[in-house]
Amino acid sequence: MTTDLDRATVEEAYARWAPVYDVVFGAVFEAGRKAAIKAAEKIGGRILDFGVGTGLALPNYKRTNRLVGVDISEPMLQKARERVRKDKLHHVEGLVLMDGAHMGFADDSFDVVIAQFVITVVPQPEETLDEMARVLKPGGEIILVNHLGAEDGPRAVFEKWFARKARKLGWRPEFQFARLRNWAVQKGTVDLPIAKDVGLGMYTLVRFRKRTEAEMAAQTDTGAVALAG
Repeated sequence: MTTDLDRATVEEAYARWAPVYDVVFGAVFEAGRKAAIKAAEKIGGRILDFGVGTGLALPNYKRTNRLVGVDISEPMLQKARERVRKDKLHHVEGLVLMDGAHMGFADDSFDVVIAQFVITVVPQPEETLDEMARVLKPGGEIILVNHLGAEDGPRAVFEKWFARKARKLGWRPEFQFARLRNWAVQKGTVDLPIAKDVGLGMYTLVRFRKRTEAEMAAQTDTGAVALAG
């Protein structure tokens, strides 16, 4: 059984979700959103809200931050733009329709990249994480909050069974933390992820810190010494 999602499926699913997303998921995801924003604001600065959706989280950021939101769904972004206008969210620099695996920002553009309930539903998770790391400044963090699939047990069995049906909703319920850790290991430019339960076992906050040039150089030197030994 494939675990892939294609872009057309995701766009179609979230076009359907756009009119009711806030009502259906507003309260459900509130604790996770607040935890992710709190973590992001410990760093602050210029923040990329990846998969900004309807902009539900935008009013919760302190006005001292500068925000840019991107999403793959134009109907969701329309809702976000309405929210920015209505609530006079002047700290929002822009809301952009963009494919997460091919973002149009320069390298090292943001102090933080935050993705709330998104990474498991994008068509290309690893490529998207690559782009998040590229646009993130050294020393900054990628902060994810998401439901992550169980590694084993009855819930893992159910999630694997439900996966095919969930595709029509734009979901990947069987997506596990191990996939994020494996990406970090293969990438080599970020620290291994730190995970924390923020939703009674249902939601997990995951943080990756991008290594600085000095840290990367030290890592290379250590590796060279090990090989020489």
